[in-house]
Amino acid sequence: MPPPQPTWGHQPQPGFAPYPMVPPPRRSSSGPILALVLGGVVILGLGAVGVFAASFNSKVKDTGYSSYTTYSPTYTYTTTTETTTTTTTAATRTSSTKAQSTPTQPPGPKAVYRLADHPIFSTGVGANDFASCPLPPMRYDPAGEEAFLSAALPCIEKAWEPAMKAANLPYQPVELTLVTAPMQYPCGTVRTDATARYCQGGIYWPAGFYANEQGGTRHPGVYLGQLSHEYGHHIQWLAGFLKAAGEAQYDAGGFDTAKGLDLNRRKELQATCLGGMTLAPFSHKNVIPMDVVNMGLSDAGQRGDYDRTPADHGSAPNNNRWVMHGHKQNDIKACNTWAASSADVS
Repeated sequence: MPPPQPTWGHQPQPGFAPYPMVPPPRRSSSGPILALVLGGVVILGLGAVGVFAASFNSKVKDTGYSSYTTYSPTYTYTTTTETTTTTTTAATRTSSTKAQSTPTQPPGPKAVYRLADHPIFSTGVGANDFASCPLPPMRYDPAGEEAFLSAALPCIEKAWEPAMKAANLPYQPVELTLVTAPMQYPCGTVRTDATARYCQGGIYWPAGFYANEQGGTRHPGVYLGQLSHEYGHHIQWLAGFLKAAGEAQYDAGGFDTAKGLDLNRRKELQATCLGGMTLAPFSHKNVIPMDVVNMGLSDAGQRGDYDRTPADHGSAPNNNRWVMHGHKQNDIKACNTWAASSADVS
């Protein structure tokens, strides 16, 4: 008898149909395989990739939310009257208020709300190398998880901030919130018995979930791999992909239409590919032990829909292909899932 599956649930986002949360069954995974993708089209010549320390049972699929704001993430409303400052538990933000005025966009880099023809794909940017990333020993209590993730995020920011600036796109650091009890967040309700969520500049991390999901694989690489996937959603938000995808889903008749689900798989597989890119600098210059990187890639490559419906995240083989392609190429054009064939995002 398979082990009990986690309970899934959430609240719909404004403007989005809810993501149905249906966990896949456990099953053994085939060896990692790499898709050779060029210009966003996956060439179906597959070969074994011998970089993983070990294979292990498949995990439940990532169910991270994504959302967007009306303007570029770094935009604020201009004012002609007073300015007020608001402080949240995650970070301090300054917002401006204006009486009876029209919001305007200040000068500076702006998100581009396009998909396959997004200009970032012509820039050649990738995740930049960094000299070191001192990660603490992994502990699987909430404080230990938070310490590990908080130490990894500055390294990820160092990898992506120069890339976003080189692409003339807005940049801001992501905010991390460790979730130890059910709570409301901008996209609905987040709980501790479901995977990490991304929403409007923030990653919401369920304490204890990954260490215990379906028996758990207690390895820091799982945490680094899933953090990299969620950060991939942050890159999508900054660049404008999330808003463009959401509008395209709305135009297609909603999330749960065939086209809406196809768009969602492309979005999730792009985040997986960007996660592979994020792990590239960690594997250079002996920044961290390679078994941590390899486990992160392996874990990301074994998540997916597993023949369950609705198919909204892509199959495990396709997740494996995209994460490995992003990792090997470390070039943003490798992650143009929007231009890939339907079979490559199934």
